[in-house]
Amino acid sequence: MSRATLKTLAVFAALSGVVFVIPAFVNDFRAQQFAYVGVYVVALTGLNILTGYTGQISLGHGAFMAIGGYTTSILMIDHGVKDIATIPFAIVVAGVAGVLFGLPAARLSGLYLALATFGVALATPAVIKKFEGFTGGGTGVNLFGTPELTASLTPVEIIGFGLDFNNWLYYLCWTLALVGYVVAWLILRGRTGRAFRAVRDSETAAVSSGISLTRTKVLAFGISAAYAGAAGSLFAITTTFVNPDTYPVTLSIFLLVGIVVAGLGSLKGLIAGAIFIQFMPLWAQNVSKSPGAPAVVYGVALILLILVLPGGASGVIARLQQLVRR
Repeated sequence: MSRATLKTLAVFAALSGVVFVIPAFVNDFRAQQFAYVGVYVVALTGLNILTGYTGQISLGHGAFMAIGGYTTSILMIDHGVKDIATIPFAIVVAGVAGVLFGLPAARLSGLYLALATFGVALATPAVIKKFEGFTGGGTGVNLFGTPELTASLTPVEIIGFGLDFNNWLYYLCWTLALVGYVVAWLILRGRTGRAFRAVRDSETAAVSSGISLTRTKVLAFGISAAYAGAAGSLFAITTTFVNPDTYPVTLSIFLLVGIVVAGLGSLKGLIAGAIFIQFMPLWAQNVSKSPGAPAVVYGVALILLILVLPGGASGVIARLQQLVRR
């Protein structure tokens, strides 16, 4: 095992320890907010694989999150499946949807691909309302509305420790976020990751090296959508309610903003990007509550951040590492 790998594992272990103890120092409401951060980390991990490592711009990631969320909703409400047990199904269904979409989308790139994925995000709310019998339509459904499912809100005991619902959500979301991070790290440091980066850097050179563009792009879409499905399922469980407004078009845009803030083509700054998505809108509302002012504050803060830190949080981490080596 190389020295760099050992350092990475040590940093990951330290980060996991910090994540584990945070609920002891925050209230239940803040624990739920940090649970959402964990959800966004899962989504950003998958989107960064697609956009940051493979170079395929996606403005429809929220649609795949909706697929995962509604898979969880249908299984819980219509079939009585336990909330946690629905997550693997959400991953598989969203992953298959990503592969099916990736097959025709593999012929597109750049702005054309961005517009195609944006079209999927725009169509998703209408499709949800169309199949009202499965999705609940525009009204939506409450995941924990029946007495049987409401029992899931009671404190959960894990290894002798009792957790209330918000803390349980926190550990659930962050456990999957950390596991997903490890899986992505293993994928990207191997042959598949090298193929992704080759396609991103030059499709012509990648083909000359024997890499199949279609297979690589479709695989990236499938992996990214599977992560989005997991995030969408977690989002539904954390929100305890799903309707078309749970996964709006703006969600896809916010996720793209998140990976830019985190740093494209790197997994190091994903938590910073997730924190930005969760807390920046709230901070903007606190700065000014005048009509339209929060959006202006958000936009100005984003522009300044990009100008000051063009490499995102990952660029800052890379610079700090260089300083330490010197």
